[in-house]
Amino acid sequence: MNCHRFSLCLLVTTTLLVWLPPTETRAQRSKMLEAVKQREQDAWKIASDIWKYAEPGYQEKNSSRALAQWLTKMGFEVKTGVAGIPTSVIATYGKGAPVIGILGEFDALPGLSQQGVPVRQPAGGKYGHGCGHHLFGAASANAAIAIKQQIENGQLKGTVRFYGCPAEEGGSAKVFMVQAGLFADCDTVLHWHPSHQNSAGDRSSLARIAVKFRFHGKSAHAAGQPEEGRSALDAVELTNHAAQLLREHTPEQARIHHVITSGGLAPNVVPDFAEVYYYIRHPKAEIVRPLYKRLLLCAQAGALATETKLEIKFEGGIVEILPNNTLAQLTLKNLRELNDLKYTPQDREFALRLQQTFAKPLALDNIERVTDQSGTISRGSTDVGDVSWVVPTTGFSASCWVPGTPGHSWQAVACGIQPFAKRGMTMASRVLAATAWDLMKNPPLIEEAKREHQKRLGQVKYKTLMQPGQKPPLDYRNPPR
Repeated sequence: MNCHRFSLCLLVTTTLLVWLPPTETRAQRSKMLEAVKQREQDAWKIASDIWKYAEPGYQEKNSSRALAQWLTKMGFEVKTGVAGIPTSVIATYGKGAPVIGILGEFDALPGLSQQGVPVRQPAGGKYGHGCGHHLFGAASANAAIAIKQQIENGQLKGTVRFYGCPAEEGGSAKVFMVQAGLFADCDTVLHWHPSHQNSAGDRSSLARIAVKFRFHGKSAHAAGQPEEGRSALDAVELTNHAAQLLREHTPEQARIHHVITSGGLAPNVVPDFAEVYYYIRHPKAEIVRPLYKRLLLCAQAGALATETKLEIKFEGGIVEILPNNTLAQLTLKNLRELNDLKYTPQDREFALRLQQTFAKPLALDNIERVTDQSGTISRGSTDVGDVSWVVPTTGFSASCWVPGTPGHSWQAVACGIQPFAKRGMTMASRVLAATAWDLMKNPPLIEEAKREHQKRLGQVKYKTLMQPGQKPPLDYRNPPR
C-alpha cells in the first residue's frame, strides 16, 4: 500500500497539463463556470436547508430528498435507496465513456448544535454540521449540473454521475456502495471538502475501524447488596484501562480513541448495561486489522474479569486514500486558477470575533492562498478511501471556515451558514466542474490517471475492512439502549 508519489507519474502529468484547449473551447468552459455562479442561490438554499436539518448518518431523509429533487428537476435520472441505504442518491446524465463521478455528502455530527453566531450558542437540536457536509453535497450537485448541461448542448461527450453518500461520519456508506458495484464503470471520481484553507495534492488519509463494545451484567443495590451485582460499567473501565496500556505498544502514527456512550443511570444501582465506542486509525489498513484484534482482547478481558457478557457491534472499517497525482495536479491547477475568495468587512468582523475562541488563529488572508499538500497524510479518515482503491480518485479542500477553525467544532458549524461559506462552496463547484470538463476534453489525462492507479496498486488488491456479509449499520447513531 504505497501512498507516495511516483516521480514518473509527476513527469508525465506535468507534460499533459501543458495542453490547452482551443480559444473557442476555453470560452465555452468559461461560460459553463459562469453558469455555476448563476446557480449559487439555488445551491445555497439547499445547503442552508440541510444545515438546518442537521440530520445524523443514515437518517438524512430531508437532506437527501432535497438533493434528489433538485437533480431530478434539472433533468438527471435519479435513483434513491441504493446499496441497501435508504438515504443514498445516484443521479446520472449522459451515455458512454468517460464516466466522471462526483461525490457529495450531507450528514451532521452529534453534540454540535449551534447557531450562526461567533459565540457558543446551541440552536436547540443535538446535531450540527461541524464538517460542512451541507456545503459538500450542494456544491457537488451544482458541479454535476454544469457538466450535464454541457453534455446536453453537445460541448462534452460522456456521462456525469452524482453520488449522494450518507453517513460519512462513522457510517462508511461509500464502502457498501463500492461493494454494490456502483463505481464499477467510472473512469475517474472527484470530491472536495470544506475546510479553513484551500489545498489540493496527492494526499492520503488514515484507515479506520469503528466498534462498539456492549457489556451486559446484573443490576443490584450498590450499597445494600453489591455482591449480587455484576457491573457492566466496571467492564468498560477495565477495557479502557487495558486500551490505555495497549497504546504504549502500538506502531507509530496509530490512534486509538473512544467515548463511553452508556455507563449507568444512578450510582446506587449497579449498571447492568454499559457501552464504549472505539475508533482505531493508522495510515495503513494492514496495520489497523491486527490492532483491532488486540483491542478486542482488551474488551474480552474486561468481560472476563467482571463476569459480564460482551456484545460486539462492529460498525465497519474504511481504508486509506490511494492518491492519484495525475488527477491531483489537474485539480491543484484549477484550484489556483479559480480561487477568488476574499473577506468583506462584515466577514472580517465575524472572523475576528470567532478567532477569540481559537487556540491557534491564523491570518485571515490565508483564504486567498492555495496549499499543495502532495505527499502528505491527513490526520482524518474518510470512506472516500475505499472508492479510491477501485477507481482513480482525487479531491481538494475549499476555504469555507475562518482560518484556524478546528474541524468537528461548534465554530465550524457557525461558519457554515456565513456568506463566506457560500462563496467557498461556489468556488468548489467551479473547481469540480472545471476539472471534470478538462478530463472529458483531454482523454489522455484519464488514461494516464488509470495507468498511475494501476502502478500504485501493483500486486495489491483492494480488501475491505468490513466483515464478510456486513450490512450498513443504519442504526449506528441510535441511542445504545
